[in-house]
Amino acid sequence: MSQRLVISNCSLFDSATLELQPHTTVVVEGQRIAHVTQQPLQVEDAAQHIDARGRVMLPGLIDAHVHVTAVSHDVLRLSAQPPSLITAQSKGVLEGLLARGYTTVRDAAGADFGLQEAVERGLFDGPRLFIAGHPITQTGGHADARPKGTKEIFCTCAGLGLFGAIADGDAEVRRAVREQVRNGANHIKVMAGGGVASPTDPIDGTQYSMAELTAVCEEADAANLYVLAHAYSPRSIIRAVQAGVRSIEHGNLLDEESAREMKRHGAYLVPTLATYEALGEEGARLGWTDEMLAKLERVQSRGIEAIRLARSVGIPMAFGTDLLGHMQPRQNREFALRAAAVPPLEILQSATWTAAQLMRQERDIGRIQPGAYADLLLIDGDPRQGLTMLEQPEQGVRLVMKAGRIYRNKLQSG
Repeated sequence: MSQRLVISNCSLFDSATLELQPHTTVVVEGQRIAHVTQQPLQVEDAAQHIDARGRVMLPGLIDAHVHVTAVSHDVLRLSAQPPSLITAQSKGVLEGLLARGYTTVRDAAGADFGLQEAVERGLFDGPRLFIAGHPITQTGGHADARPKGTKEIFCTCAGLGLFGAIADGDAEVRRAVREQVRNGANHIKVMAGGGVASPTDPIDGTQYSMAELTAVCEEADAANLYVLAHAYSPRSIIRAVQAGVRSIEHGNLLDEESAREMKRHGAYLVPTLATYEALGEEGARLGWTDEMLAKLERVQSRGIEAIRLARSVGIPMAFGTDLLGHMQPRQNREFALRAAAVPPLEILQSATWTAAQLMRQERDIGRIQPGAYADLLLIDGDPRQGLTMLEQPEQGVRLVMKAGRIYRNKLQSG
């Protein structure tokens, strides 16, 4: 019997052109898309036929900044958890991502090759996982989790979590990158500036010398990988892209000079508005210090301005969320938060085609095209009018398919 799966009568969202193509039929063979056509097609020999009844078909969504092993917001508490417990808890995180329509995610530090393989083998249901391993951080940098006065930190996590590879100077930095490559990293994360959750580094400071940042990028390039950099301030953004960084994570304090420099170097921006809203509502209850809350307020107030500026300059923006612990289900709030600055179809593009291009995976993901993975969603409503169906995926997302396998099918319930 044929193993073809046919989805007919859908309005296909072309994530590269931002067009909706009505009366489209998509043929899936195995894990990949075999045909996309608007011509009549025989479906009698298909193993399964789904009539979309005019619903919009999207490529599977991509979140380019997640932490699937950040099962707690408390980094120090996470350090005391055994890797087996962190892995067990990450199962629910992965399942939640897939249920919300994310068929691929870029982990921005924490997940390791074992968790990646667990998903690939089908031991855990979850999105396709691209990993960074440990983030590269200087002593006292954003991913140096040691409290003041502490020389060492006791950690049983064996590579899981959010803990940095602390490296200083050319030789240490190069070795730290090579270690992530040795352990299967798909990209390299570097801390190029201060952070909100790290109490001892200023948010507008810079981290690493230009020589060290360049060394990180050189080692990544030597392994055919690219570098993403945590950076908020204009100075840290400019230095990172000049050193060769491909994507700036967060970038809330972006100004005209740093935006022009990003554009000149062809760098991407990955804003993460959802995490600031969540922490703004819960940070005090979670025990954040006044200093941390002040830094949070500063970057939260500038996030949407940075997106408007980046869009006006023509910087490509990918979709990211950066949520931690119990806040991860807030992920799809990012669609609503960006709507103040970006039209809905462009937001969709950021979570599909642009994210795939950033990750250098555009042949396989991010667009519904022959040869790509059959990562497909069927949704209710018209995305040109807004993305409320994605903001409430439990109602608005009717079908979730990853690599030809259906993980969620609510087409018969309304």
